[in-house]
Amino acid sequence: MDQNVKAYAEEKVKEMIAAASCCAEAKAAGQSWLDALGTEKEAEQTKALIAELEEDVMPIDGLLAFAGSEAGAQVFGAEMAKQVEAHAKDLKASGAKYCDCPACAAVAAILEKKDELLA
Repeated sequence: MDQNVKAYAEEKVKEMIAAASCCAEAKAAGQSWLDALGTEKEAEQTKALIAELEEDVMPIDGLLAFAGSEAGAQVFGAEMAKQVEAHAKDLKASGAKYCDCPACAAVAAILEKKDELLA
């Protein structure tokens, strides 16, 4: 793995872990990957990290559906859910593939380097 790509991914994994919007599974996968850097488990943990992140990143259509649902209103509060839904519509209109919360933004950045990370 290219050292520049590794350093970039390390920075983004740390951003992801620090994000309040990051789920427990992604945090655990990220920490396991960080712990494995420079060890014989690095390649295995890289594969595990990518697999977890592909499951956890919120596609824009999923965000739209969630924000517009009763569950979204319960999580965000009714007014904030409306704002999130409107924001998601704007994101989709601009061509975004994923949610742009801090965790998803970091995950999307990592996944952009997926092929290089797995090489």
